[in-house]
Amino acid sequence: MEQKDRGKQCALCGYTASGEFAGDICPDCSLTYWKCSNCGYTITAAAPPEVCPKCHEKCDFVNITCYTPECGGPGNIDPRL
Repeated sequence: MEQKDRGKQCALCGYTASGEFAGDICPDCSLTYWKCSNCGYTITAAAPPEVCPKCHEKCDFVNITCYTPECGGPGNIDPRL
């Protein structure tokens, strides 16, 4: 029997949506886990900063928030990223 998608749950506040979050950002708390591509520093924010607070470089930040059971489920950072 095929399992239906039960929606997405925010790893930070627990908000549950019946579908996808727009841009992987929770519509309730608007926060996401971000990881600096230069030094690996992790920050929780609605959007990544322009300059990393740790290495003080202008870096790309990767969204590492986990929304699915495949990466550990809500409340976790995706270990694959």
